[in-house]
Amino acid sequence: MKAIPVQRADVSAHLSAKRSSIAKKEERAFWLFVSPWVIGFILFSGGPIVASLVLSFTNYNVMSLPSFVGLGNFVQLFHDQLFTKSLSVTAYYTLLAVPFDIVVSLLLAVLLNQKVKGQTIFRTIFYAPSIVSGVAISFLWSWLLNPQFGVVNYLLSFIGLGGLQWFNSPTTVIPSFVLMTLTSIGGTIIIFLASLQSLPTDLYEAAEMDGGGRVRQFFSITVPLLSPVILFNVIMGLIGSFQIFTQAYVITQGGPDWNSYFYVYYLFNTAFGQMRLGYASAQAWILFLIIFALTVLSLQLSKRYVHYGDTEGGI
Repeated sequence: MKAIPVQRADVSAHLSAKRSSIAKKEERAFWLFVSPWVIGFILFSGGPIVASLVLSFTNYNVMSLPSFVGLGNFVQLFHDQLFTKSLSVTAYYTLLAVPFDIVVSLLLAVLLNQKVKGQTIFRTIFYAPSIVSGVAISFLWSWLLNPQFGVVNYLLSFIGLGGLQWFNSPTTVIPSFVLMTLTSIGGTIIIFLASLQSLPTDLYEAAEMDGGGRVRQFFSITVPLLSPVILFNVIMGLIGSFQIFTQAYVITQGGPDWNSYFYVYYLFNTAFGQMRLGYASAQAWILFLIIFALTVLSLQLSKRYVHYGDTEGGI
């Protein structure tokens, strides 16, 4: 009878040692699988991020060693008229592009979620342009919206609106860039579409029994349930809008009259046109702080408007 506690202790110690061995194997496997990403991040992202932060406090033009200037680059930025201009242009574009993309993507996702013949073909058509090179898409839109021979102006001429200057006018250049986003919202549509297919059908059935129409169902069921996904797409849209570059570089080069001089385009010119890498690094960190602040603000506001509860009790 006295041997039983000893045996139980031996078994417990054996199981503990076995769990410890399994945990160590799992830990080694974890680091083995994530090590390519960790090494790649340190070499290709972490290192340049740290280097950019250090260079932001220096004057550096590649041809000579960096010279420390403290906060001089950041102070100079707030006296730089191009900094203010590029920031206002980018903010204007963001204010137009993000709501436009979210609304259009959600409506298209709802349409593509309908059970109609040829559904797969329609989904492919709407997603395919988003995988095309940004340069190719920019050339395509510069042709479509050309004031002299563009297809869009030709079609609008039938209703008397064929004289729009699009990228050549200070008043329509930013709306033209917003219109261009129609060919890059395929990813957002796919995210909305996947979310729509995961919504519970019993809520819609109950709404129909209560006499709720499709529009009422959309605003009372679909939008609240998709609010976390909408928040995600809004944040991604903010980040993408503040980083717009390729379209401006290919089509307008900041014109006309600096009205499409986006922030990242200005940063690119500073770094690789003027070779002021220290000043450009300061611009990059200001952009990071702006995006970070907008993301935090969006998350704070989301506490009032985003529905995170379970689908049965929350609606």
